[in-house]
Amino acid sequence: MVKITAANLVHQLGLLPKNTSFNYIHSKTPTEIRIVNIVRPEGPISIQRIRSDKGETWSDAKVESISSQMIWRLANAFIPDQPINVDRIFGGSYNTRSALEALLAHTPQFYYCYPGRIESTSSNNKIKKGHKHIMWCPNTPHAPGTLVEAQVDMVVSEVPFTDIVYDSLILPDEMNNPALDIEMKRRHSQIQIALIEIGKHLGFKTWVAQNDKGIVYKDKKIGEMEGVIASLSKEQNFIAPYYSAQRAAHLIDCIWFKNGRLMPAVMEVEHSTGVTSGLTRMKGFQDALREVLPPFPTRFVIVAADEEREKVYREASRPQFRELDARFFPYSAVEEMYVLFKKRKIKGITEEFLDSYMEPILA
Repeated sequence: MVKITAANLVHQLGLLPKNTSFNYIHSKTPTEIRIVNIVRPEGPISIQRIRSDKGETWSDAKVESISSQMIWRLANAFIPDQPINVDRIFGGSYNTRSALEALLAHTPQFYYCYPGRIESTSSNNKIKKGHKHIMWCPNTPHAPGTLVEAQVDMVVSEVPFTDIVYDSLILPDEMNNPALDIEMKRRHSQIQIALIEIGKHLGFKTWVAQNDKGIVYKDKKIGEMEGVIASLSKEQNFIAPYYSAQRAAHLIDCIWFKNGRLMPAVMEVEHSTGVTSGLTRMKGFQDALREVLPPFPTRFVIVAADEEREKVYREASRPQFRELDARFFPYSAVEEMYVLFKKRKIKGITEEFLDSYMEPILA
């Protein structure tokens, strides 16, 4: 299947006329966008936006960023000639998502469209007027710098199999500081929640990093969610008596425990700047366990965005981390498994099921 990359999207946007403003796609608010700077090959992209009806001018408009992570996430969703809903892809995150959608729609290979949508009811399926989608059509380009609607004779499911919607998520005050990328932290937290839910379906208890337990999801702190371990020192699992192991585990993002004596996976949810630190934490945990316990099987796993695969493989293959025999669990695989368990009450799955989703790095 033909795929598009973040570099492809950035290249397309780089071909748009410079010093030109672009409109949103049939927006109720007359917002104009222009590109300030593009960092090649994969972003970020700096933009400005104004509302001319409110008297805003370009000289006063703040510069905003469309991150590389955001561009990659959208690129991973595109399939030729298939409509996608940008708001659903980002789950309401990223306040520049509509700007990215609008800019892409002005490039030759992208159209906007309104496919019908299927709403399931208890008695039948109803087809209603669809929401705005964007569609990648590499074989039928239109003129650059224009918005063109594609007439599509198709309907889409209101809740596609791969669609993920995370409910209300509130980060603790200490995470809401200018030094942190809030959208990146929000994405990190969403993946942690998916891992907790996957663990619950597999019959595992989940340890979540102590400094993340205050994140609020569905009006409840994730440290209080069903299946989440409140304290390693109080749980009857096999590292409870060993202080050094507990201390090393304290800031590990997620650890799955089974039957109080097995540890199916130790996981660090990382972004481009954190892969090495995550591997270092897991190596410290492995060393602490070896001091007090005989060898036992587990999986040391880096969970990261699909576009970070090359970096994860490179870092995990360094000599100091080779003993971990680390796995890569891409976000797309996490969310595919999460949706699978949410939609199908699967039973009787063995731990080997995990190995079909977690890529061995040293194999």
